[in-house]
Amino acid sequence: MVWGLRGQLESRRTVLSDAIHAAVMSALDYPAEKRFHRFVGLEPEDFVYPPDRGADYIVIEISMFAGRSEQAKRRLIAELFRRIADEVGIAPHSVEITITETPQVNWGIRGQNAADLALNYSVEV
Repeated sequence: MVWGLRGQLESRRTVLSDAIHAAVMSALDYPAEKRFHRFVGLEPEDFVYPPDRGADYIVIEISMFAGRSEQAKRRLIAELFRRIADEVGIAPHSVEITITETPQVNWGIRGQNAADLALNYSVEV
């Protein structure tokens, strides 16, 4: 999920989604067809942040299956900062990233418990 000021997200949604997905594919060896992004545009009165972050400030919350190595998560965060700066023009200082990992058994996907799905990619990278 990507949180930010509504006007900033609306004008950058596609390029931001492209940068995020490219980082996830690169760092986690994730399939190209598995793009799931939600953008939550907030009005200024609903998004409080330190003034030194600027109007570009965004929060990226990533939910994923547990199992990725610390090295893979570090790679993902570094890739996100780099690509968002280079491709979207938002400085790393104005980007906050959190990763939340959940066991597959805690997810329901495509009418099944995720622990019972045959995935076409590896979670353990």
